[in-house]
Amino acid sequence: MRRLLSRVLGRSEEVVPQIVQADSPSLQGADMAVAYFSSCAGGDFHDFARVSPTRFLFGLLDVAGKRETSQAVRKAAQACFRSAGEELLSAEELNESDAMVELARRLNLEIMRAAGGVRSCPAFAGCYNEELGTLCYVNAGHTPGLLRDDSSVVELPATGLPLGLFALAPTDARIVGVGPQSSLAIVSRGVVEAECRREEFGLAGVKIVMQATTGSAKDLSQSILERVQDFMCKAPKHNDVTALTLTRGN
Repeated sequence: MRRLLSRVLGRSEEVVPQIVQADSPSLQGADMAVAYFSSCAGGDFHDFARVSPTRFLFGLLDVAGKRETSQAVRKAAQACFRSAGEELLSAEELNESDAMVELARRLNLEIMRAAGGVRSCPAFAGCYNEELGTLCYVNAGHTPGLLRDDSSVVELPATGLPLGLFALAPTDARIVGVGPQSSLAIVSRGVVEAECRREEFGLAGVKIVMQATTGSAKDLSQSILERVQDFMCKAPKHNDVTALTLTRGN
């Protein structure tokens, strides 16, 4: 009856965003998952790809602008992420830090080319080495990554400016260990900026979920988004809300 009344009055019924779980990749001794709300409105996109027998590349990028206006830039950045990642990280012997810095450089130039100028794109890209249990990452002005071990949760802060702003913007790469029973979470700005009664969910909210969740990566990403929704007392629509997680040994 309500749907019929909506059609009679010329209004479309509101669609409540739902949590979507992306297909999980196959990893050795670890697992990865991505969850997001179905009402994607901004320029967030995630991607992951196996680039060698022991390396797995993943990333979460936020192209400035609405989804419809940033689509061409997102497609160009995603194509570059895959092709350059496979080229730079496929060799058995290589310097992962140098390769990730070069990946960020190429992504930066491709974003500016596709945008026809400046287009801010905070980005977190990581290469997980399954054999060594290490993560080599670049954080170009993105929300800090969070790494939990058996005693604490540490932040993986920015190593450079957002991509798409300057042709010669320098970006560093860092390597951290991902030990047994550890977990990693990369969340979009929409998670951190989720608000209720003028209080933000923040990184502190994500840390609480990480300390309380010891299951799989799918469990962790789902729990983060469910906690955001509980915090806001409604399904979020203010921005793209995405959680990319990696767990090891859980």
